Amino acid sequence: METEIDLSSITLRPFKLTDVDDFMVWAGDDQVMKFIRWNTFTSKEEALTYIKDVCFPHPWRRSICIDDHSIGFVSIFPGSGGDRCRADIGYAIAVRYWGQGIATRAVKIALVEVFKDFPDVLRLQAYVSVENKASQRVLEKAGFHQEGLLRKYSYIKGKLRDLYIYSFLAPDSPSRTQDQMS
Repeated sequence: METEIDLSSITLRPFKLTDVDDFMVWAGDDQVMKFIRWNTFTSKEEALTYIKDVCFPHPWRRSICIDDHSIGFVSIFPGSGGDRCRADIGYAIAVRYWGQGIATRAVKIALVEVFKDFPDVLRLQAYVSVENKASQRVLEKAGFHQEGLLRKYSYIKGKLRDLYIYSFLAPDSPSRTQDQMS
């Protein structure tokens, strides 16, 4: 029987090259990557290149960690120009950590950080496959609201999928919007 994870021990931090072995545990797992746009990683070299060339320069990609070991990721993709008021969020964790509240905790941590790091962002949004019930629960527990169904919206792993769109608004977004309009 596995010990229960203390959710207060969950941290987010930038990726490091030394994460590669931990990264391969979850990014090399077809179950984890099923609803992620990335391909499943098949080699340590491919993972190292990805960490160096994609994770490092990314505007906001964090490793979800337990005891400084990477068990997943959270990414924020901020908009620019007229879309700078919103950002997209994506996340995944290793199968052995599913159903323990870890992804929800990581998303909640990201919510606090993203609105500080990107002051123009008032809306965080997520797209979730209708088949991915666990991810829908993560978002709902983190305070996101389901806004609607996007039918035949996107290809993921070669399959055209229906996606739900969820949103989370900055806690003080009405006042922030007023300030930016004046």
